[in-house]
Amino acid sequence: MPKTFKKEFRAEGCTAHIRKRPCGKETFTYEIRYRRNGYNITITDKNLENGKRRFIEALKMAEETKQYGNIPYTFNAFSNYYFQKFRIHKVTPQTFKKDMSRYNLYLKPYFKEKPLKRITPDDCQRLLDDIKATGKSKTTEEIRALLMVIFKMAIAHHLINHNPLDVVFYTKHENEHGEALTKEEERILFTALADNLYRSAFALALYTGLRPNELKTAKIEGKFIVAINSKRKNGKIEYKKIPITKMLAPYLEGRKLNIPCYRYMREKVKEILPNHKLYDLRTTFYSRCKECGISEHAMKEFVGHSLGKLGNAYTDLSDVFLLREGEKFAY
Repeated sequence: MPKTFKKEFRAEGCTAHIRKRPCGKETFTYEIRYRRNGYNITITDKNLENGKRRFIEALKMAEETKQYGNIPYTFNAFSNYYFQKFRIHKVTPQTFKKDMSRYNLYLKPYFKEKPLKRITPDDCQRLLDDIKATGKSKTTEEIRALLMVIFKMAIAHHLINHNPLDVVFYTKHENEHGEALTKEEERILFTALADNLYRSAFALALYTGLRPNELKTAKIEGKFIVAINSKRKNGKIEYKKIPITKMLAPYLEGRKLNIPCYRYMREKVKEILPNHKLYDLRTTFYSRCKECGISEHAMKEFVGHSLGKLGNAYTDLSDVFLLREGEKFAY
């Protein structure tokens, strides 16, 4: 037999040429090449059958590239395309950061560069089941939500016809709502914080209902605390105003807000009140607003909840009204 030879290999309707080349005294490599109809595919392997398999995979990927043009068609490439072209404009910077963190931790290493149209419901079910088996039911729902928007965008780009998640079973995570502090627990908290440099930051969280991630954006403007509402989407920046009430004023004597990192505040609350978490201060504020008879519209304005499409469009609460409602916050 000659040291080199040519023969044909037919796959997926294409006829490729195979060359056998020596790469040692008794070893050979096989080169499978196809250069027609806009394709330029070359695969080299020491095992002919393995080389054929790799050639078929390369041919399929080349066909998909030709079909979809500049739109990425593999999971990781398309997901990055979606995040950078679309999602970054639809969610807040903090939400985008969390999305990318979840994606890199769970989705990227699982799906890798698998073509989107080859992802099956079973692939998705196994991923969600594996995450849930670790006891992370909330994370399971967050990953499912992220997958849902990626697949919907893939459908919109005509990369797939159906959403694999449509037939995937999952149990909705039940959110654990915070538990309000009792008035005695409030006293215990501030007694323990008597000499703490950041005592005013805890008072700010308790007596304004700001979300923990909103505290860093808080500033004093006249008779109000003003902060960015972190729950607004589509990149929209919206501020909310909470009156400096009789409960908060004593902690702001220096008129300067000194806010520590979120982790410090979270751990400090847990240290003083083991049965509570930092977010419970927000729950406490909302509960006290109800107890003090503050109007529903004012409460929603204070905590940054939506008034509904109609309410948001036609309601513009005056400072006089907000201050008057804020005067009720005393106990």
